[in-house]
Amino acid sequence: MTAPSRRQTRTPHPLVAAFVRFVVCGGGVGLASSGALVLLSDRMPMTVANALITVVSTVIATELHGRVSFRSERKGWGVHLQSGVTVAVSYAFTTGALLCLHAVRPEPSAVVEQAVYLSASALAGIGRFALLRIVVFADRNQSRSIDESLSRDAVAMAA
Repeated sequence: MTAPSRRQTRTPHPLVAAFVRFVVCGGGVGLASSGALVLLSDRMPMTVANALITVVSTVIATELHGRVSFRSERKGWGVHLQSGVTVAVSYAFTTGALLCLHAVRPEPSAVVEQAVYLSASALAGIGRFALLRIVVFADRNQSRSIDESLSRDAVAMAA
């Protein structure tokens, strides 16, 4: 009789795992925001409700991305400001895509419009993930240790 074989499980690459966490956290906040927008739009003008939901959901998503998606120790208003800039850039990108569509095709079908919007949103999301990972939630200690390891004294000692 042979011994039972152990199943080898592959650990996903840390970048892939972070991206999955980013999508789940962002998607969850997006769904919750959608529901909150429906509830608030009965009590106040849609534009005010949308602005309020956008600000609150951005703060919540930033906290989730920092703690869950990127497992970062960075906190504070500076992080929220940087994250807010990525949201503004994403908004400008998706709005620009829709404006270009309407310039090319003045009355697109709802399917075409949604395809353009969702494609632009996906690209903006990938860009936002990259910026949050590289700039906003970058491990400052790691870059400092790289700088120290490449200092003149360290290189001289290694030689």
